Amino acid sequence: MIGIIGAMDKEIDDLKSVMKDVSEEKISGMTFYKGALSGKDVVLVRSGIGKVNAAMCTEALIIKYNVECVINTGIAGSLNSKIDIGDVVLSTDSLEHDMDVSGLGYDKGVVPDQECSIYPAADNIRKIAKEACEAVNPDIKVFEGRVVSGDKFVSDKETKDFLVNTFNGMCTEMEGASIAHTAYLNNVPYLVIRAISDKADDSADMDYPSFQKKAIIHSVRLVEEMMRRM
Repeated sequence: MIGIIGAMDKEIDDLKSVMKDVSEEKISGMTFYKGALSGKDVVLVRSGIGKVNAAMCTEALIIKYNVECVINTGIAGSLNSKIDIGDVVLSTDSLEHDMDVSGLGYDKGVVPDQECSIYPAADNIRKIAKEACEAVNPDIKVFEGRVVSGDKFVSDKETKDFLVNTFNGMCTEMEGASIAHTAYLNNVPYLVIRAISDKADDSADMDYPSFQKKAIIHSVRLVEEMMRRM
């Protein structure tokens, strides 16, 4: 069983529409859709926005459905000038950029009393995702790098520069690292997939709405093809 967490209602609806033998169950206000996608047994769910929602969603997938891996799709702001709006970033690892216990002597991003605060993604799943994306979305580029997450929509240059200089992030969003954190603590492989919707700067609020439709098309194609290859 593969867990798929989507970010947008339309993305979930489009994936659900091509699933077979779908049943649904509500847990903590979230609707989990169990069925088959491209021949694979999956559980599909929209987590909602923010780290708490995403962590709760991931824990439910792992505890209730015993998923073998978690795949999270959505959109993000680019932190790298080489990555254009429309391109896809696959996580090599993830961290929470708003975790800040520096007042007690810890580096920013470090979770105290935990052996790891940067959560490595599954190399084998990322390889499948890269090959799948190149096959079904030849009009965009695929990048691999660090996803940084926090409970903030980044739309100013100052924060963007901080995330690049402090964490060497490739893109930023609001859920991926908490999914990674939860998966790591449960020893479950994960991958965060992000279609770039904006440049995470002063133009972000203008870029975001115009790209959502394209992001959904790219993400749905990618996830369907991944399931065929896994």
